[in-house]
Amino acid sequence: MQLPFPEAEAPDDISLEKGRKMFAGGGAEFLKGVVAMSGLPEGDRLEVCFAGRSNVGKSSLINALTNRKGLARASNTPGRTQEINFFTIDESHYLVDLPGYGYANAPIAVVEKWQRLLKQYLSGRQNLRRAFVLIDARHGIKAVDEEIMSLLDSSAVTFQCVLTKTDKLKVGELEKILKQVREKLSKHPAAFPELVVTSSEKGLGIDVLRTIIATLV
Repeated sequence: MQLPFPEAEAPDDISLEKGRKMFAGGGAEFLKGVVAMSGLPEGDRLEVCFAGRSNVGKSSLINALTNRKGLARASNTPGRTQEINFFTIDESHYLVDLPGYGYANAPIAVVEKWQRLLKQYLSGRQNLRRAFVLIDARHGIKAVDEEIMSLLDSSAVTFQCVLTKTDKLKVGELEKILKQVREKLSKHPAAFPELVVTSSEKGLGIDVLRTIIATLV
């Protein structure tokens, strides 16, 4: 019997090469940071976005995907970066870095403004093909992650769970986390039925994620 939400399988050679070519040569470029819907670029290409708690390793993952160490910059203060950052990939895709959520020190007004912008973006971006929700493998899915997942459900945006920092786990710990993640995801109708297990530091799962992005239609 197959587990619900299995790990994504290794891609075939043709798909793997498509993903490699898309991200080869450090061709990713920062386009702009957006603080209001009026600033969004034209929706003239396929788009994917990355969401995750502050300190989940989102910047490291984006940099690993794009072969650009300094492309996405992590703030020293969680929650400080309140822009939706757009990057161009291979002149065919937008890669979108959403502000980290779950921070405790940001003013309430800032949090509310960010939440409004996020809702507007997710519900109004027709070219958005998939959201990748990053989950720290050391902690699993928390209540604040489920809030974002519920928002994606209500916005009818397909999201795929990506576990980060799996190299930090001891032997046997990953299976416990995967069990918790699968149980939580089963409640979310917009969840794509495959998990991606990654480590930006070790390069684990990076080729798989590149291939997923490159083969979306």
